[in-house]
Amino acid sequence: MPGSPDLPVPDLPVSEYAFAGPLRDQLVGAILSGEKTSTTSLVAGYELDDEPLPAVGDRAVVIDSAGAPVCVEEITDVRVVRLGDVDLEHAIAEGEGFTTVDGWRVGHEEFWHSSEFREEMGDPEFTVDDNTQIVLVRFKVEPLPA
Repeated sequence: MPGSPDLPVPDLPVSEYAFAGPLRDQLVGAILSGEKTSTTSLVAGYELDDEPLPAVGDRAVVIDSAGAPVCVEEITDVRVVRLGDVDLEHAIAEGEGFTTVDGWRVGHEEFWHSSEFREEMGDPEFTVDDNTQIVLVRFKVEPLPA
């Protein structure tokens, strides 16, 4: 998503976690507390939106559910793996309280199989499996410029 002149760093794109609402608020809180230093997305989502995959050094303004900017994130590592190959280190770094890869996967599949996500994908039957290609991103955050 392109930047906005209303943002504190207008030349940076916007980074949105999940959909606006309680989950986004939880994720943004974990980012701001330093608990969340990784995130996961689907290669299929980037293909659907005709967007390039994230790259090391990419920066974006993270917004909360109200659309207010909260920090700037910078991508420090990107890996594309099969869903079946996610490791525990990544699951824990998501900062959502996961202590096992199985727990991480259940939480993510609930999101990816939700009606809201399926609607975004344009496929009411959208599903993931072990071979689904996913993007594992590590990031660091910095405060918004004054």
